[in-house]
Formats: sequence, structure tokens, C-alpha cells
Amino acid sequence: MAIEKIKFGTDGWRAIIADQFTVENVARVAEATGLWLLKNYSSPKVVIGHDCRFAGELFTETVAKVFLTQGIPVKMARGFVSTPMISLAAFQLECEIGVIITASHNPASYNGFKLKAFFGGPLSPENVQEVEDIIPDTCSYDLGKISIENAIKHGDIEIVDLETRYVEHVKKNFDLDAINRSGLNLVYDAMYGAGQRVMPRILPSVKLLHCEHNPSFMGQAPEPIAKNLKGLEEYIALNPGIHCALATDGDADRIGLYNGSGEFIDSHHIILLLIHYLVNYKKLTGKVAIAFSVTPRVEQLCKHYGLEVEITKIGFKEIASIMIREDVLLGGEESGGIAVKGHIPERDGIWMGLIIWEFMALSGKTLDELINEVYAIVGAFKFERSDLHITEELKQKIIANCKSDNYKSFGKYTVRDLKTTDGFKYFFDDERWVMIRPSGTEPVLRTYAEAPTLAEVREILKATEETICK
Repeated sequence: MAIEKIKFGTDGWRAIIADQFTVENVARVAEATGLWLLKNYSSPKVVIGHDCRFAGELFTETVAKVFLTQGIPVKMARGFVSTPMISLAAFQLECEIGVIITASHNPASYNGFKLKAFFGGPLSPENVQEVEDIIPDTCSYDLGKISIENAIKHGDIEIVDLETRYVEHVKKNFDLDAINRSGLNLVYDAMYGAGQRVMPRILPSVKLLHCEHNPSFMGQAPEPIAKNLKGLEEYIALNPGIHCALATDGDADRIGLYNGSGEFIDSHHIILLLIHYLVNYKKLTGKVAIAFSVTPRVEQLCKHYGLEVEITKIGFKEIASIMIREDVLLGGEESGGIAVKGHIPERDGIWMGLIIWEFMALSGKTLDELINEVYAIVGAFKFERSDLHITEELKQKIIANCKSDNYKSFGKYTVRDLKTTDGFKYFFDDERWVMIRPSGTEPVLRTYAEAPTLAEVREILKATEETICK
């Protein structure tokens, strides 16, 4: 039987549980991680944990057993934790690597393996490649001989409370009293993910949705985008007087947001709001690093505030690698992964939501009023993404057409400019564009569009699908 080649995508290795994501394959990846650590550090330490997915504990203990066999001391979380908790712990506990067993926003059938570096963010693409290159065909160790309980008893595994560490870090960095006193009626939807226990500890008055442990995520992929948050939308509609609702994904590193009237606020608007607050209200400065799929209006806002902008390939590790080298105010992606100065160089959905809530509380303004402040600088716009589940053959044909520059128009929209940093971004004019890009982790072709109105955004997406899929 052919050995399965394990490859890391834009954000870790992910695969279907019991198909490719098995104890044996997790052990292979852990072995390579340990070998890489021992080659690069004289006495490395690791911190490990898992999110809410099926068999998270089993896979985490498998990783622990591999590291113990290699003589690497392990700090381990008991019970589920979020990805930002592992990243924060890698930094605070001075561990060379953090491992989180998670498939983030993917459906419940998936699990994954993410690597975090000592600085509290994703391991660099170069280092990840080095780990991938030494993954053995089979795990070299007999893990059946190792007892986790004995290892804990003898001090080889230290159990760490990462959730409390995270809560304490939040309390030091936010004016939670201002949020509590503001009278804001706030809602948090954990999507059955790893943020479900921590929000009640931070803000006990917040209304909670889907904050129960359910590894199936009730059949819904835990990605905080509008089509997946119908339950939250319904809750807002049935409960007048809500000011803002926050949602986070399976491992709580991505953000989704709703205003008081139940309108989804995409991550482009969130990035703009965060920059506006951090610069105009908190008087912070720094470079802004955004992924290729983010709205060009971020560049407009940064020009207004005199901030430098760098556009990166998609994958937060690209942004994190800039954040650790330079003075970066904010790094952000279209998919809801955002990091800011004053925290770790890591996406953190709860942290970003708290900044927005603090902004509302301290300014005394509604989310819409704050968005209008941004619109006064960059103009009003709408955005939507459409994921096309098509055959691999058609996907490859479309990408080949993009590479050959065969698309000169999409319906009535004529292409004026094309940018190809990571995917294919077709500009029609200063306010309208569409982007085509295959997913790095799923069998999906993504299309993204921006225009002054939602109706026109959908018209562009429909014209694009009709053009490329014929």
C-alpha cells in the first residue's frame, strides 16, 4: 500500500478523521516536529492542546507520547482550548513550539494539526516546510508502552490551565468595566467551538448561543460567515434591542459580526473599524499587513492616516512573519483572521470582538455609526464570497483560463486590470472587482466580489459563475 504523503496547507495539515487523520499519521507529523525541534534547539519545550472536535484528546495524547519518547518535556492542556490560547501559551511559557489539534472552521469530519512558534503565532512557511520534508513513512516509536498518567505523575507532562491564562491576559488589556457599564446588549455565538467557556468568564452578562460541547457542530461547518449563522440571525430578529453579536469559529481564531439590525458585518469592515479605532481613537501607529483578498479600501484608509500597507499571499502565516519582524499595527485576512498590536501575532476572534465592543462602549456609538465614520473616509461598499463546489477537472480548467488571461469580461463587467499576487483579482473600476482563487484546504473554488451595493455584488458573482463554469 502506498504511503500517504502528508502536506501542510495555508494553515496546518487537515484531513478527514479516520481516513487520513489517524493516530498513526498524527504520530508521523509529531515525530517530524520533534526531530525538527531537536535539530534546531538544545533543550526544546512544547505546549499542546486540542479544540472541541471528535477524538481531540486521543490525538493530543498521541502527540505527547511522541514528544516524551524523544525526550522533549510537554506542557498539556486538559479539555478543549482555542488556538489563540495555545499561541499565547507558547509565548508566555517560552515553548519553542505549540501544537493545537484542530481543523479550525472545517466541517466536523475533519481534524488538523497546527504548529505555533515561540513568539505566539504561526510557525513560518519555511519552518513548516522543513517539518513537512522530514515526515517519516511510519512512526518509529512504540507508543503503546507510554502511560500519560504515569508521565503526569513523574512530571514529564505538566498540566497547564491555558484558559485562565488567557482570561487574565484579556483582563489586563481591556476596559471590561466600560463594556459592563455601557448598557450594551451583546450576544456571543461560539458555533459549538472552543470559545464557548471563555466568554462567560470574561463578560458574564453576554447572551450565549451554541456554547455547549458538541463535536458534530450540529452538522454545520463552524465558519463564522453569514450562511452558517442563520440561528444567530434569527435570534437577533426575535430579540429586539441587541446592539451587536459576535461569532467565532471552531478554534476561536476567526471572527464574524452582526449589527443590531441583524446585518452581517464582513471582515473587511471589521479590519477598517479596527484600524480607525486604533489610530484615530487610541493614537497607535504601525504598518498594516493584509492578505490579497482584502478590500483595497484598507489601502485608502491607511493613506488617509499615513500608514504603510503591505499586501501578502493568503495564509495568516504570511502576515505573522511580517508582524514578528516589523512594527505592525494590524494584520488581517478576508476570512476573518485578524491580529493587532498589543497582543500576540495571531488571529483571535474573541480579542477582535472585544476591541469592537470596547470601541462601542467608550465612544457611546452604535456599530452602524462607527461604520459610517469609516465610510466618510473610504466610501460605502458591500462584499460577499461565493464558494463553488465543482469538479476538480472544471476547477483546473478555470485556473488554466485565469493563468492564460482568457477572461476579459464577466457578463456586462469589463476587466480593466488584473492582479495575481495569490489568485486572480479582476478590477472593473475603482469600486468593483471580483477575485477567483482555489481553496488551499478544501475541494472548492472561491469567488469574491465587492461593489457599492449587495445586489450588485451578487450580480457580479452570478455573472462570474456563468462565465467560468460554462
